[in-house]
Amino acid sequence: MAIEESLERKEALVESVKYKVSIENVDGWYGTKRAIKDINLKVREKTVTAFIGPSGCGKTTLIRCLNRMHEMTPGARVDGRIIVDGINIYDKSIDAVIIRRRIGMVFQKPNPFPTMSIFENVAAGLRLNGINNKTIIREIVEESLKNAALWDEVKNELHIPGMSLSGGQQQRLCIARALAMQPEVLLMDEPTSSLDPIGASKIEELVRTLKDSVTIIIVTHNMQQAARVSDFTAFMYLGDMIEYGATNQIFMKPEKELTERYVSGKFV
Repeated sequence: MAIEESLERKEALVESVKYKVSIENVDGWYGTKRAIKDINLKVREKTVTAFIGPSGCGKTTLIRCLNRMHEMTPGARVDGRIIVDGINIYDKSIDAVIIRRRIGMVFQKPNPFPTMSIFENVAAGLRLNGINNKTIIREIVEESLKNAALWDEVKNELHIPGMSLSGGQQQRLCIARALAMQPEVLLMDEPTSSLDPIGASKIEELVRTLKDSVTIIIVTHNMQQAARVSDFTAFMYLGDMIEYGATNQIFMKPEKELTERYVSGKFV
């Protein structure tokens, strides 16, 4: 009887797991070059998933496929299916603009709009999407800056140019800009690679906080960062998904020899 109850509990636990993103047999192409090959991966809701691997292994291509930015590159295309909340985002009936609204993106280098103030940087996407009520905009801007852990530092300087902030502050401003659109998934492509250790630490702390409300996928070359911030880790090499699992398992007891060599620094 005890065995039966244990099995029932395990089955209930499996059923309770909600996957926000399912990547099914995805290939990413640049012309005739296949950059990512038959990728299959399920991302749990409200977790942090890290993509690791050497330069050129397909990490950035994969996350650009996840919000349909890849197809904006001339000659690029995607094969396979990417399911978000049960909807194939590459279905011909789906508007790519709506997808990019639901799946936000933070890039490697901070990219505030150079001619806009801190306030307008965060509000820009709202205005582009037809929100013009000043009270609503003000409330969303404040909430987004708070969620990006930037409000206390800039609340009295919202009128100054976003470009006048430090590098780490600019990156948090870009995160606030993405959060203002209330995304369900947030993609981060090496968001701390251009920052000093203090700025990087603040972004990492922010990532850990944000996963309570949004599903995060982060590309990083920093093994220590992946270990610190992620719940799950995917190791990629030459366009292939070599291994995917809980971060502790990937770093402490990987199944594949290639993974073990990479995470232990033996990789050449």
